[in-house]
Amino acid sequence: MRNPFTKTYTEAELQTFDFLRLLKFFEKLKNKEMSRFLPAMHSRKYQKDEVVFFSKDPSQALYLIKKGQVHLTIDVKDNFETILEVNKGQAFGENTFLQNTKRIYTAIVTSDEADLIVIPHFAIQEIFDSNPKIKAKVMTALAEFYNENNQRLFRSYRESFGFFSLRQMFE
Repeated sequence: MRNPFTKTYTEAELQTFDFLRLLKFFEKLKNKEMSRFLPAMHSRKYQKDEVVFFSKDPSQALYLIKKGQVHLTIDVKDNFETILEVNKGQAFGENTFLQNTKRIYTAIVTSDEADLIVIPHFAIQEIFDSNPKIKAKVMTALAEFYNENNQRLFRSYRESFGFFSLRQMFE
């Protein structure tokens, strides 16, 4: 028998939860936990070559790609070098989960248009402050994400014959 006091969700909310579950940061959250993010989420459309944010900007939001493609780039001698291509069902701007951070890369739309879901930093922090279990799950996912990135970085360094100083990363 179904509990009459259990929260039911609309079809649109359930579709949003299915989308969020594709993203590492939300994959371990239950529907009830994900529902906390719904009021904070808003959609934003971007056009080709539009900058979502620049390197060194304050980390003010997490971006989830519903449609389109975004390149994450770093500025190397006045030239933008793509470090990662993010597509539908992926997220970027993950350092917004941390307090007082700045962007480490520039995000540029490379598809004709991109539909992004934006979750503001202040809303994420309010959710974390009132829900320590949600914060623990998301921060664990963030640690796993950064660990995977470090592994890729070290693998790339080994394969590149050490053309850059890895020591600089730890200074």
